[in-house]
Amino acid sequence: MRTRFFEDLTAAARRDPDLVLITADIGFRVVEPFIEACPGQFLNVGVAEQNMAGIAAGIALGGARVFTYSIANFPTLRCLEQIRNDIAYHHADVTVVAVGGGMAYGALGMSHHATEDLAIMRAVPNIAVAAPGDPVETGAVMADLLANGGPAYLRLGKAGESPVHPAPLSLVRGESVLVRDRGGPVVLFSTGGILDVAVQAADLLEAAGLPVDVRSFPWLNPLDVCAVKDAAQRYEAIVTIEEHSIVGGLGSTIAETLAEWPDRVPLVRIGLPNRTFSLVGDQDYLRAAHGLDPQAISRRVLDHREASRGLASQVR
Repeated sequence: MRTRFFEDLTAAARRDPDLVLITADIGFRVVEPFIEACPGQFLNVGVAEQNMAGIAAGIALGGARVFTYSIANFPTLRCLEQIRNDIAYHHADVTVVAVGGGMAYGALGMSHHATEDLAIMRAVPNIAVAAPGDPVETGAVMADLLANGGPAYLRLGKAGESPVHPAPLSLVRGESVLVRDRGGPVVLFSTGGILDVAVQAADLLEAAGLPVDVRSFPWLNPLDVCAVKDAAQRYEAIVTIEEHSIVGGLGSTIAETLAEWPDRVPLVRIGLPNRTFSLVGDQDYLRAAHGLDPQAISRRVLDHREASRGLASQVR
């Protein structure tokens, strides 16, 4: 996803001399092609994310289009006041980009995890929130951001993710994507870089005799409310999957939508527990440790299915 982001951003900057990239002293190997192509459109502010957000707002209000870029939680949590007061309040054309969403930088510990960012950023007024699931979705989201601008938040994985979608996508802001349609009784909703895990879990469920559909939500704000309401009428259960705290992310967003919709449907939220943790390891290890690997997700869905059937038989 990171590679696709920089490819699209560099191509856009070549066309638009008013597009500016600001970093906080990271990513030199991936940023270098941008600097070589557009040296006058790049600024490194050092390890000073609050200044990065404030400078970005000032440059944007002067007529430019600005992208800020840093690791995981640093361009969001560390400078939330500047994002809220300088960027969002003034509707500045700034896109805050976080690389390493979730636990992609797992070996560096919880200080480098982005596990509350979606909840916090979608609570800030005026900011669009995007978490594409693979490089293809990243390209579709970038096309929208480059066409329609910010304020916006873009959450990326780290690098090297395999495409889930076989062909390019064209999406309007807020649109979700049906990844797999099996006509089953359950649908998996996914957001962010864990999409490939959701698809693997769907494979395991189908092998166990439970075909499920998979839908990706590259946008959390605005949300594809029509897709959620349609799912409430079509499926026996909705399962949300996210590499994020169980509080405030995709699961919470879907729950809020369903709470105001008369056709209620059982909702299973799969995410990180709302507590701090000190485990260190690569992303796959941490996902498995917190029940976010394909095997654990498929077991959770099957357990819910069995429990629901048991409850239904008791009612009868």
